[in-house]
Amino acid sequence: MGGVMRTPELRGPTDRTVRTDRQYLREKQQLRGFNSFKRTNIILQHLGVGLSVHGQFRVATEKSLFAMPETAIGLFPDVGGGYFLPRLQGKLGYFLALTGFRLKGRDVYRAGIATHFVDSEKLDMLEEDLLALKSPSKENIADVLASYHTKSKIDQDKPFILEEHMDKINSWFSANTVEKIIENLQQDGSSFALEQLKVINKMSPTSLKITLRQLMEGSSKTLKEVLTMEYRLSQSCMGGHDFHEGVRAVLIDKDQSPKWKPNDLKEVTDEDLNNHFKSLGSNDLKL
Repeated sequence: MGGVMRTPELRGPTDRTVRTDRQYLREKQQLRGFNSFKRTNIILQHLGVGLSVHGQFRVATEKSLFAMPETAIGLFPDVGGGYFLPRLQGKLGYFLALTGFRLKGRDVYRAGIATHFVDSEKLDMLEEDLLALKSPSKENIADVLASYHTKSKIDQDKPFILEEHMDKINSWFSANTVEKIIENLQQDGSSFALEQLKVINKMSPTSLKITLRQLMEGSSKTLKEVLTMEYRLSQSCMGGHDFHEGVRAVLIDKDQSPKWKPNDLKEVTDEDLNNHFKSLGSNDLKL
């Protein structure tokens, strides 16, 4: 999960660990936006996503795996997720952010996260061809990528894994509150809906509400504005309970049984949410 484990003392928000992680999170957010070409023949979660998804050209292979699992550890998609996720087709980004659903291989391209799909065995050749461009421009880089993309046949005829569910996903996740999304899933009652409901019910209630608002607000913000917003959220989460508890349960003790505080969506108030999103004044992220 990216840089989550950078500080080994993440068993509680002590002054030293919070200070260390705040410095790291500031540096991490400042890295966004410099990418132009990224090949994603890897597992992309959290920081890995942030270092690639904002590039103009993003190449996936049959070995690629994409996920945004932050709500499971008491966090939120903090790597510019508030910018790119709400801009995916329909409500796909909201679904991925709230459930942590994994996309693999060509589905990473079909979802719009990658711009091109290339066979993994051709990546070295692709890189050589790109490096051989004498005066690289966006247009001739795009031409090279397109030639490899067109030749790839892996899973070409296989439908997008969520294709049959997209109409329902768009309906369920159009709700303005997490409570309404859960109600939509309950009312649907299909096996797929109940599966997502089971997943969501395991997530941090605070993270779920933060994430939904983050994406709703981020849908109309610039990337710079989103990164500033997300830095504010990161500082609030670092000083709270759920992020440290989520890391403990999932990554340190690995008991997979986080004890969220609060443990009920009804106890996460609008005032609580507003406090997460409030300006840090002179401590706001400078880009």
